[in-house]
Amino acid sequence: MFIDEVDIKIKAGDGGRGVVSWRREKFVPRGGPDGGDGGKGGDVIFTADRGQTTLLNFRFKKEFPAENGGQGMGANCHGKNGADLLLKVPPGTILKDIETGETVCDLVEDGQVFVAGKGGIGGRGNAFFKSATMQAPKFAQPGMPGDEQSLHLELRLLADVGIIGLPNAGKSTLISRLTAAKPTIADYPFTTLSPKIGVVQVDEGSFVMADMPGLIAGASAGKGLGIKFLKHIERTAVLCHLIEIGDADPDRVLRDFETVENELRSFDPTLLDKKRFVAITKIDTMGDREESDALVRMLEGKGLEALAISGATGENLTPLVRRLGALVKDARGLAQEGVKSEAEQASA
Repeated sequence: MFIDEVDIKIKAGDGGRGVVSWRREKFVPRGGPDGGDGGKGGDVIFTADRGQTTLLNFRFKKEFPAENGGQGMGANCHGKNGADLLLKVPPGTILKDIETGETVCDLVEDGQVFVAGKGGIGGRGNAFFKSATMQAPKFAQPGMPGDEQSLHLELRLLADVGIIGLPNAGKSTLISRLTAAKPTIADYPFTTLSPKIGVVQVDEGSFVMADMPGLIAGASAGKGLGIKFLKHIERTAVLCHLIEIGDADPDRVLRDFETVENELRSFDPTLLDKKRFVAITKIDTMGDREESDALVRMLEGKGLEALAISGATGENLTPLVRRLGALVKDARGLAQEGVKSEAEQASA
């Protein structure tokens, strides 16, 4: 089951209490204070783990406490530190404070670590308070409480290429041909109820492709599968827009294209700034390629890159993959230049 949004509560461990204790040894009738300090409470730590693909582990369990620190002991023994709580989430998980709505952390890179809650420090035992003017302190400190916070976890998939289009445009068929992903494929709307991810090999490299559930008119306002999956498109570098050729009516094909474009624009206008490639699908259902070639030329006339393909027979899939790979490479280069530019500005 694909779960991409959950609310949880985290609680770092409380610090252990310091102890009041006195030195008791033979021939030392009036031993001084020897109460040890309490241990530190455990931290709550999130880490991005590419082995995780969903937030399902957080669906039923909502509270995540770390271990409290142990109480101090006599003979100046320090209490045991509480164990940290490590929570693994998929790369692309955003942590938001539920009360303020502010983003606490965006875990993008595999292995990235974020301490969401720090454990409280342990209290001081009475041995700490001994001084020249206070030879026998009869008190100790309690431990400090650990951090506590309610968080909203939101997963936004990380993929180089996002396949978009109306239901039944052939998205699942395409990703099944290009990757090892095994989506459900059937001839009815919304077969894909959750994004599917696969790795596409191209020449000497590879890129990650995600099959997004079909969009319909009004998706940005919550219709159909709504904005539940539109948010996943935000992180993709390249959009591959699939349009079913069907009855080869140019006006209908262009209407389908504009329907998806309008939903992207309504949800987030910056999505249209991404590199895009249009694929006319299911050309295997046509005996004549003139209509599909005309549609490709029509889209190219609008300033868009386009290609007629068939996911079922594999026709033109090799040039499609190579072109998508080139667009991904360009997008990665621009991203690296942006990071370099920000670093230069920061050091200036």
